[in-house]
Amino acid sequence: MNIFEALRHDHDKQRSLVDALINTHGESSDRQSIMKDLKNELEEHAKFEERYFYNPLICDDLTQEKARHGIAEHHEIDDLIEKLEDTKMTSSAWLITAKKLHHLVHHHLAEEEHEAFQLAGKVLTDTQKITLAKQYNEAMN
Repeated sequence: MNIFEALRHDHDKQRSLVDALINTHGESSDRQSIMKDLKNELEEHAKFEERYFYNPLICDDLTQEKARHGIAEHHEIDDLIEKLEDTKMTSSAWLITAKKLHHLVHHHLAEEEHEAFQLAGKVLTDTQKITLAKQYNEAMN
């Protein structure tokens, strides 16, 4: 498994969770549970993706800008999660923010998979791709 496959595996989990989140209602146990799982998944993924994917890319001129952009989007996602936590789950504002989060997560993952991965493929060696995947997966588990 290489770093792209490892990240894509977790991206699929994130898509499922954020899709499920916007289909929940009120202060239901479903909404609370999915929100907790999504927050944890996004936080852990961002931390280790920055360490084992973006960190090596920041050092190369070809990928530096894309890496910095990806990290900035992680912060935007964190801000939306925080806003959701500070808003009553029963308010219409909560669902509006959840839909913004849904859009941003989908945008971010698509951009990574269709742009950052392609650039990273030119910068990382085959050995690095496998080693980074191993480190990322160990950290995630």
